[in-house]
Amino acid sequence: MLFASACLLPVVLGTAQARSVRHQAPASVPGGNIIQAISVKGNTRIETSTVLSYMVAQPGDTFNQDDLDRSLKTLYATGLFKDVTLHRDGNTLLVDLVENPIVNRIVFEGNHALKDEDLRKEISLRPRAVFSAQTTAADRQKILNQYASKARFGATVTPQIVKLSHNRVDVIFNINEAQQTLIKKIVFVGNHAFSEARLAQVISSKETIWYRFFSSSDEYNPERVKYDAELLRRFYLHNGFVDFHMVDATGELAPDHKSFYITFTIHEGDRYRLGKMDVRSSVRHVTPEMLRPHIELFPHQIYDGTAIQNNTKNMQEWLQASGHPFAMVRSEIARNPEKHIVDLLFDVTEGPHVYVERIDINGNTITHDDVIRRNLPMAEGDPYTPFDRKYSKLGLQDLGYFSSVSVDQTQGSAPDRVNVSANVVEKPTGEFSLGGGYSTDVGILGNASIKQHNLLGTGVDAGISGTVAYYEKQADISVTDPYFLNRNLVAGADFYFIQNNYQTYQSYKESQYGMSLRLGYAYNRYLSQSWNYTLVDRQVGNFYDAAAVAEDPSLIQYVPSIYVQQSAGWSLLSQISTSVTYDRRDRRMKPHSGYMFKVGGDFAGLGGNSKYARVKADGAYYLPLDDLTGNHDWTFQFKGGVGYMGDWSSSGNRNIIDNFYLGGENLRGFLQGGVGPRSGHLKINGVYIPAQGQEDLLGGRFMYTASAQLNFPLPMGDDLGVSGRGFIDAGSLAGVRVKHLYTNRTNDGDNYTPITGDNLIPRVSGGLGVSWKSPFGLVNIDGAVPIRKEHGDRLYPLRFGFGQQF
Repeated sequence: MLFASACLLPVVLGTAQARSVRHQAPASVPGGNIIQAISVKGNTRIETSTVLSYMVAQPGDTFNQDDLDRSLKTLYATGLFKDVTLHRDGNTLLVDLVENPIVNRIVFEGNHALKDEDLRKEISLRPRAVFSAQTTAADRQKILNQYASKARFGATVTPQIVKLSHNRVDVIFNINEAQQTLIKKIVFVGNHAFSEARLAQVISSKETIWYRFFSSSDEYNPERVKYDAELLRRFYLHNGFVDFHMVDATGELAPDHKSFYITFTIHEGDRYRLGKMDVRSSVRHVTPEMLRPHIELFPHQIYDGTAIQNNTKNMQEWLQASGHPFAMVRSEIARNPEKHIVDLLFDVTEGPHVYVERIDINGNTITHDDVIRRNLPMAEGDPYTPFDRKYSKLGLQDLGYFSSVSVDQTQGSAPDRVNVSANVVEKPTGEFSLGGGYSTDVGILGNASIKQHNLLGTGVDAGISGTVAYYEKQADISVTDPYFLNRNLVAGADFYFIQNNYQTYQSYKESQYGMSLRLGYAYNRYLSQSWNYTLVDRQVGNFYDAAAVAEDPSLIQYVPSIYVQQSAGWSLLSQISTSVTYDRRDRRMKPHSGYMFKVGGDFAGLGGNSKYARVKADGAYYLPLDDLTGNHDWTFQFKGGVGYMGDWSSSGNRNIIDNFYLGGENLRGFLQGGVGPRSGHLKINGVYIPAQGQEDLLGGRFMYTASAQLNFPLPMGDDLGVSGRGFIDAGSLAGVRVKHLYTNRTNDGDNYTPITGDNLIPRVSGGLGVSWKSPFGLVNIDGAVPIRKEHGDRLYPLRFGFGQQF
């Protein structure tokens, strides 16, 4: 085709697609087929130079059909123009434009389940940006996707464009949210070893029922169905079904569009047990004999894919911590279908030697780089192992400073070098809370606190808190530096005031003003030690004595035991404490497996008038029952403790508030302090008078406790946030610790004050408890009855408490 005399007719790019370039018969044009100039019209906001920069055809080029088509499409693809037309006028190319309007504002109407700010985060349109029909259509779909994630598959979104002056528009998304499309039925096909009810407990999707009003598990979500398929795979591998595979997992919308039916089609295969297990090593100085003791499995047990994976990981971590940073452990299995046996081999090889070249910290605007770096398990120049990336992410997440954390690696300057990037998104770390609730120990309570967990980005934790209850008042100012002096030291200080009114079950009040200095350090991931120095000004009193009774005989019933009166008045406690903790629990909050042991001691007498020494030891062991129950919510926990205190100077103040007390949390079913030595009778004018009609609790020198508890799920527990526990507690307390023991009988017996309950006969209780994560806060209820008790022990069969921060 000849362009020397060609004449271009208008070509318009519509909102749907670019129109083809059309031509008339060529005419004689002076200057030939060369574009001498380009004239742009219709642009008001966009510079002409900007328009020309988008075009393929330029002055000096020929009127080439392909270049003109590409220029047309390029201009339209910018999204800046509603319409584009190209003309040829002699040797001048005319470009006529109609600019897209500017978005004035974006409005959402009819939305209730999703807030405006949530929807704005999803869409691409922004006020003062260029309006685009394609972008609006894409945003409409994004909004629909958000409603689909909330199980509102019947939702409709209709964009409405309101034209304004100066080529501006308002974009209004009219939303009909529709009702939630919930899961009506979940069906399993192909299951033989486990019932539908058992498999329904494994998956996270649940059938809708009236009591799931606090849960979203009955909302259909395609991503959750995929996750459920993976949960089923893990469950079957955990229970020995090596050949299991998921055939299909589908969700089908009911004809009325009001509910979903989910079907999981599975192939179980046969169940296998473990056969031979061995270790093979090609790493220098690592022999199979070294690792065989680290095999945590045993022959003939049911094949457990999760346990094998954990055992492999533990072996590799042990090797890397023992001077073999590049050791890799892989598990290999060999099936014997006839005998249904799987032989297991742990293969130890030398992985690639890779070192950290550079560590980059990205995304932190408040938190200092050094705060992040010190929580990474490696530094520049260190070996880089597969677990470093995992523990780097976990270490940063545990700080609680970031809403999201990712750790990426890229190739360094050499094949054996990597660059590590820690990418974080910060979140608010300040906290202001008001709370209220009720506790059986202190009654109705209210509290308030202001805390900053990352003060000025330094990682320092500081806060002020206060509690006012019917029987207690408390205020506390605390500050903690988790990396004191840029070392592996946790240092902190507390300044506090406490006032306890024990007169509901004791006959005195106690107040304390004090400070505490703390210092702790970790020897490794599991072993740590802490030190504490405490200086407390204390006052015990606010009770009636014999002098008051002489003035008003009706007060005689409120006079406490002579041993309580010995502790009356002021005392100063100056105490240094230390404790060593070895912690192998899987997590600190609500452990499921592992164990912990803690031993410590207190020494009072570095100043002050209290002079005693106290030693304590506590331990806990958590036994998961996953193998027996197939459920991660079943756990056996065993706890025990022992403590002893003695006075190292006869001149020291023997205050009863320093003694050990047994009951309440450490022996459920008994009153706090309700087990152990007690004295409730005071002889006044030859008459024995019970203090408040009951004996005063004196505490003791020696205490031991033991507890066995089974944590278990409850029906509907996952949906309502309810879990249960059954327990048996045991313990005892003995050893009278008072200034003077009044056992000398006179003729009228005035100086005789008996003490009862001073024995080490074990007290035992058993009971049930429930925890509920309610919308109003955490509710704990424990009911216990004594299985073995002694005469005079104070019982408390029901303990409960709840509270909420808002």
